[in-house]
Amino acid sequence: MTKSAFPAWAFLITVAVASPSVGQTATFKVARFNIGGDGGTDYLTAEPGTGRVFISRGTHVMVVDGPTGKVLGDIPDTPRTHGIALAPTSNHGFITNGGDSTVTMFDLRSLAVIKKIPVRTGGLDGIMYDDFSDRIILTNHSRPIGTVVAIDAKTGDIVGTAELEDNSPEGAASDGKGKIFVNNEGKSTIQVIDVKTMTVLASWPLAPCEGPTGIAYDRSTNRIFSGCGKTSVVVDATSGKVVATIANGDGVDALGWDASEHLIYIPAGRDSNVTVVREDAPDRYTVVATVPTMRGAKTIAVDPVKHVAYLFQPEYGPVPPGSPPPAPGSRGPRGPVVAAWFFAINH
Repeated sequence: MTKSAFPAWAFLITVAVASPSVGQTATFKVARFNIGGDGGTDYLTAEPGTGRVFISRGTHVMVVDGPTGKVLGDIPDTPRTHGIALAPTSNHGFITNGGDSTVTMFDLRSLAVIKKIPVRTGGLDGIMYDDFSDRIILTNHSRPIGTVVAIDAKTGDIVGTAELEDNSPEGAASDGKGKIFVNNEGKSTIQVIDVKTMTVLASWPLAPCEGPTGIAYDRSTNRIFSGCGKTSVVVDATSGKVVATIANGDGVDALGWDASEHLIYIPAGRDSNVTVVREDAPDRYTVVATVPTMRGAKTIAVDPVKHVAYLFQPEYGPVPPGSPPPAPGSRGPRGPVVAAWFFAINH
């Protein structure tokens, strides 16, 4: 499949969004592009203000211009890649590779690989940048217990590890003051980590949330948003109490947050949509739109400068004849990638 991008279609959704002070109408425009390329996907990351979006593709990472869908570059040799984190202060990017238990460190300007960092805990999955400590934070499905691993963003050295209560940690978010909040999908809890000492400070239950994955933190209100299937939750980051719930679609695996617009984006891969939620007050939230996407599109990234949310999902053809049947409890083989759909939701 060619790597040149072309617009497939775009559609417009208009919803009434009440401003806290003045009534107004907001418009969500959704553009969809076929960006080509091979491989499945997990997380994607938007670089604030530049328009560049980094997309995991199984064995490589594509770099795409968000407004046009044009492919700008490609980072190879990332076996079973999951996520990408960007450290602007050091001009470095980092990629988690579950296939060989390494993190690829690359130059943000040239996209050239600097080195691959072995991570002995294994289970590499989630990744984020903490601006307070200037560290890259990994959330790993290690066995027998999940781990959080910290990497110095300048040197690429591993500088700390914390053990969790669950072997399926998902997203992590920073309060910008020295604490990291980690979703535990298996136990439906959030654990609080001191990022400097890499010690666990607290564990908070998230009921009625089940299987929390995506996470974001509002530094202005001290609230954590935890994305869950069908019912997401808002947590007071001081007390650990659930202070609000949000109804959304099923199949959530990430969460987007636009701090200046006070908008939360919750993608649902099983329901083929994104629930857009406005933060009216620290403990009050309103669903303002349900934006259609496609089945399987369950992760999301938001550019908080340009106020655009991005999703990506390959489209698969039929499974080739003669393929072995799926093992019990497994997804089974997929057909070839016939299209690679990149979505840009503008507000």
